[in-house]
Amino acid sequence: MDFVGALTQKPKLLFLRFLVLSLISLLSSSQAAASGAGAKNNLYKYRYPFIKEASSFTSPPPPSSSSFSPRNGDHHHHSAFDYIVVGGGTAGCPLAATLSQNFTVLLLERGGVPFSDVNVSFLQNFHMTLADTSPQSASQYFISTDGVLNARARVLGGGSSINAGFYTRASSQFIERMGWDAKLVNESFPWVERQIVHQPKQEGWQKALRDSLLDVGVSPFNGFTYDHIYGTKIGGTIFDRFGRRHTAAELLASANPQKITVLIRATVQKIVFDTSGKRPKAVGVIFKDENGNQHQAFLAGNPKSEVILSCGAIGTPQMLKLSGVGPKAELEKLNISVVLDNAHIGKGMADNPMNAVFVPSNRPVEQSLIETVGITKLGVYIEASSGFGESRDSIHCHHGIMSAEIGQLSTIPPKQRTPEAIQDYIRNKRTLPHEAFKGGFILEKIASPISTGELSLINTNVDDNPSVSFNYFSHPLDLKRCVDGVRMAAKIVQSKHFLNYTQCDQKSVEAILNASVRANVNLVPKHTNDTKSLEQFCKDTVITIWHYHGGCHVGKVVSTEYKVLGIDRLRVVDGSTYDESPGTNPQGTVLMMGRYMGVKILRQRLGKAAGV
Repeated sequence: MDFVGALTQKPKLLFLRFLVLSLISLLSSSQAAASGAGAKNNLYKYRYPFIKEASSFTSPPPPSSSSFSPRNGDHHHHSAFDYIVVGGGTAGCPLAATLSQNFTVLLLERGGVPFSDVNVSFLQNFHMTLADTSPQSASQYFISTDGVLNARARVLGGGSSINAGFYTRASSQFIERMGWDAKLVNESFPWVERQIVHQPKQEGWQKALRDSLLDVGVSPFNGFTYDHIYGTKIGGTIFDRFGRRHTAAELLASANPQKITVLIRATVQKIVFDTSGKRPKAVGVIFKDENGNQHQAFLAGNPKSEVILSCGAIGTPQMLKLSGVGPKAELEKLNISVVLDNAHIGKGMADNPMNAVFVPSNRPVEQSLIETVGITKLGVYIEASSGFGESRDSIHCHHGIMSAEIGQLSTIPPKQRTPEAIQDYIRNKRTLPHEAFKGGFILEKIASPISTGELSLINTNVDDNPSVSFNYFSHPLDLKRCVDGVRMAAKIVQSKHFLNYTQCDQKSVEAILNASVRANVNLVPKHTNDTKSLEQFCKDTVITIWHYHGGCHVGKVVSTEYKVLGIDRLRVVDGSTYDESPGTNPQGTVLMMGRYMGVKILRQRLGKAAGV
């Protein structure tokens, strides 16, 4: 009889048995942590047996002249899929999981899995992925032509694997404007929420923000809610109470394992079209595996089979252009053969500008990402993060969501934010007093920027970033709203709730910052009545909160069903179709949209028989 079995013989030893089992469980979990990626990798393979390396894919045999060619791809063979979803991100994972209930789905993701990456999995390491600029990183940094450093996801789960975790629904006005079916929307949000969303456990910093927002008139207090309504609220988070992240990739647990194949490190090069008919139609994709070998995956012959792009607001317009769909002159300049001339692809790109002010603290502050939010009537949202400077990781003394190392170098104007400037800051901060890193930030974000820019190809390499401009504050109304937002942030920073919580009086705040002029932090501007200087503050300190969108707008690039105009069997399901960022933070709506469109497609094809 084993030791644990022997313990069951006497009731009084039951408690001891419980302790032993707890210890075994603890040991095994710490062993798993110690053996790192290897153990975790194996664990995820039990839960998601359909996730495989791209190189495991066997391309279909070269078609005989009679049966098949990419030019007339209407014959069924064993490697054909009902749906090919490009991009296993925030929208792509719930979309593929849903479609697999009734049809065969191939989901292609260029990055690896989030499950075995401690920088992705834990709240306290949130900034580490964004600071990792290696080609293996879960985040791929890019710099817009405006000079603001930004990031796009390169991992299964997409933005939900590298973001600050905040979860909210879109406003009912947004749902209406999108022309979505409100009933199905209200079924799709809870489908996501039941699986990956949590209620944050509020601590001091986020409570101080809550009380300060109410003091400056951002009321009523709406408590904990997913709804997007005026006032102050606490939203959901994809971090659980242990600080573990739950990404869109976990929604794949709802997939039908018999009908879905997920390939990681599968970098789609382009969509393959049959151009022999009246309208071009998608027949498949060409992708490279992790060893650089090329493969082709084809759609089944059914006219309802589709390639669906869910590559995000940077990836989707880029993929369409690389595949020959876009402005003719731009494509011809790069010798891309034109499948369809559409001047609107990549136009109307927007990114919500963010500005932040530092709130120093004389007491240690807990780590928090966004939990409390203020939804104001000024066209700005107020949020906060705190406590990252206390951590002992490989970016010593940093500012979490505001770290220069992750590109959030807001103390010099955008055009001066070079890699050298970041390295300078990293060197200089070693001489700063530790106090310079104690505290947190009040973040102010413009709700629906009117300023827009565009995306264009620099070359034909899908691994390289295209050129993107957002033209922050080019519209005077955006600038006016920023000025209003910064004034409100100033009142919040100076409120009694923050002064009581941080145990800092106005004087000690000045002293801390004078001692740390080179810290990457901005204080509230001295003269908040001087509009000119506040406008300059907005322009000089602008950074991103990673909520960029647009480039494939409804009515210009896609139909109201998100089908690419002028092309058969090709659809787009992601934030590139939005003309504003939904809610205070968009991930909840993008997750919902993946589920929503999956159900909509199934119901259109199968009616009640779809069973969803």
